[in-house]
Parts: sequence; C-alpha cells; structure tokens
Amino acid sequence: MVKQLAIVSGKGGTGKTTLSASFAHLAKNALMVDCDVDAPNLHIILKPEVNKTFEYFGSKKAFIDYDKCINCGICASVCRFEAIDFEQNQYRVKEYACEGCNACVIACPVNAISLKKTLNGKYFESTCETGYMAHALLNPGEETSGGLISEVRKLSLEIAYSKKIELIIIDGAPGIGCPATSSIVGAKYVIVVSEPTKSGLHDLVRIVETIKHFKIPHGIVINKFDINDEQTKEIEKYAQEENLEIIGKIPFDKTVVEATKQAKPIIEYDCKSAFAVKDIFEKTIQKLNLSPQS
Repeated sequence: MVKQLAIVSGKGGTGKTTLSASFAHLAKNALMVDCDVDAPNLHIILKPEVNKTFEYFGSKKAFIDYDKCINCGICASVCRFEAIDFEQNQYRVKEYACEGCNACVIACPVNAISLKKTLNGKYFESTCETGYMAHALLNPGEETSGGLISEVRKLSLEIAYSKKIELIIIDGAPGIGCPATSSIVGAKYVIVVSEPTKSGLHDLVRIVETIKHFKIPHGIVINKFDINDEQTKEIEKYAQEENLEIIGKIPFDKTVVEATKQAKPIIEYDCKSAFAVKDIFEKTIQKLNLSPQS
C-alpha cells in the first residue's frame, strides 16, 4: 500500500522545501511530489530530468469568431472583468483578464462568442537522483492551481503503483487555500513546518485547523527554534493546548545557507541542523510504519 506524507506550512519561507529535499535523500526510494505549482523550487535541489510532459486544461476562456462578429460591442459592455477591448477595429478578448463567466456568450446577438478550454499549465513525470518525481508549472496569471495539483497527485499515485514505491513525499503548497488543501487530501500524515515568529504562529494555527477539518494525523516541526525563545514557547504552549506533537526542533544554522547556495540537501553536511532533520525523519518513518529506506 502506498503511503503519502505531506509537508506543509501556513506561510512560505519556513523551510518546508529544505526539509522535503532532505527527506527525499534519506528515504532513498520515495516518490517526490512538488505541489507548489505557482512557484516550484524543489527541482532546484533534486535536479529532475523530465521523462513525460502532460498539458493541463483547467479553465475556459472566451473566443470571438470574427466571421460572425458584427462589432456591436455588447460583449464589452456586459463584461465585468474588463476583459474585452476594442483594438484595431475589432473587439478582442484579453486572455489574462477573462474569467470564463459566460456573460458575453449569452449576450452576443449573433452567437459569435464561445468558451473554449485553454492551456493553464503543464505537469511532468521525471526522474532525479533520489528516484521518481511528479511536479508541475502553472502558466503566469492562471488561477487553477488546485486543479493542477490534483492532476499531479493522480500522476504520483500512478507512478507509485506501477513502480511499486511505498512512500510518496509531498512538498505542499504554502498557505491554507485551495492549493494547500489539494496538497494534503489523502495523506497518511502531515508535517507542519513553522518558525518562531508571531506571523509563524498565526499561520500555524490556520493550517492546523485546515488539517483538522480533513481529520489527518499531524505533527509540528519548529524550524530555527533558537532565534526567538519566547515565540518558540508560544508554539509549544499552543501544541500542548491542542494536544499536538512537536516532532522536532531544528536550530538556526548558517550551513543551511551554504547548502542552499550549492543546491544541496542539508543532510550532506556535518552540522547540527542535519542531525535534527535526520531525527525528525526517523520519527516520521516510525509513524508511517515504514522501513527507513522505503
């Protein structure tokens, strides 16, 4: 049976991807999934080679048939997104502004406008130094990230079952919106990475409430816990009140900066943060009832 581990955070920049990349190297044979389709960066460390590319059509936009169009301008007048302009003696749809609401299609007196599926992004099946990887890239200005993440998740399961891979590690999208929920649905366990700041605690509370809604077991990792003892204690107090386990605490370590510059996982270095990450990994694997090299 394939088990899915999601690593998420209530905000960006907490160290979620750094932890995910290290887990990839520690697990040896896990399938990695980057669910941050708006601004992915797991590939920077894992350096995947794309084997297959799939196109994602997740929305519809208005298209004008100029053989039928009579330039009456009704479409522009009913568009509440100002997505239709009159240029070069023709009404034209601004692709990035169109929301596919269908108002112009209904209003057009000569049926010159229709909604058509548009390419919103691409997703990929790749191989990297740690094994297989599923990832994606949303086109600029598109808003269907949740749907694209769902396609990436489906692809990852197909790969895992076909290659007999026991563990999928998901580098989740930050925040609590649709991309984040699409990242955690179906996971066996969720690690929430937080940092000891007021905004870090605030966003931790929000993502934990989201995870609770889906009734998924979860625990907390406090990254750079020693930069603010007061806020770390606040996170620990919150965890105790909510009966949440703190799986581990990672100290501030300048070696992480060097590892990032070299596009390497922190576990390749002999440093205090690497030891903390390895300990967190071992505890997580035990929770999933897997061997250390799944």
